[in-house]
Amino acid sequence: MTGGGADPEPAESVAAEIVAKGGAAAADSYDIATVEGGEDVVAHALSAFGRIDIVINNAGVIEWAAPPELDSGNIQRHLDVHLLGSFHPVRAAWPHFQTQGYGRVVMTTSAGIFGLPNNAGYAAAKGAVIGLTRSLAVAGEPIGIKVNAIAPAAMTRMAGPASEEMTKQMDPALVAPMAAYLAHESCPVNGEIYAAGAGRFARIFIATSPGYLAVSPSPTVEDIASQWDAINDQTGFVVPASLMTWSAEFLSHLRD
Repeated sequence: MTGGGADPEPAESVAAEIVAKGGAAAADSYDIATVEGGEDVVAHALSAFGRIDIVINNAGVIEWAAPPELDSGNIQRHLDVHLLGSFHPVRAAWPHFQTQGYGRVVMTTSAGIFGLPNNAGYAAAKGAVIGLTRSLAVAGEPIGIKVNAIAPAAMTRMAGPASEEMTKQMDPALVAPMAAYLAHESCPVNGEIYAAGAGRFARIFIATSPGYLAVSPSPTVEDIASQWDAINDQTGFVVPASLMTWSAEFLSHLRD
């Protein structure tokens, strides 16, 4: 769970199962937390299949810790796998997507971004994946590349032991339909986040509210305090598609 050691068997067994059922699959054990690993996994896909259309980034580790035990090493280990491990394969695949004018990327974030007392490293890395997703989505839109993210709710080795009933109810297979749809050529969205698991599928989004527009050219901390309810009022929120659309909305009063 913390990323120590290496074992190619899980990936190899899944690939073997796919092949046994008449499909085509190839497994590798490159370290996608490195630039070379990201390049190698894409090169392997191109060698095996001649083309790359989809990247699904699902690598992850978790090392529970809370302050004061939480240290920079914990944060870095999570960033190396979750964030850089998502970035390196996409960076390697991007030129191929660009040449063919088509590509699909599915990132894996987590509801862990909402916070637990001892998951700061994990939450920070999964939050970073969202920022990476949104930025790549904007860059890819004009050239036929769509980048979205899923937040799975499933019982896996990382989730730890569970009852037989819980394991059945939260089978990772119940996440697969959303991942497949976001990876499909007919995917209608870009830069979005979807929760998936246990039979439920839902959108997670980042929104901004109208807030409070100061009447004074020099607002004060007292203005903030007195208008706190207005600042936090969610009525009329909007969901920006990019930084530019957020900026246009937030600064719209400057054009009036």
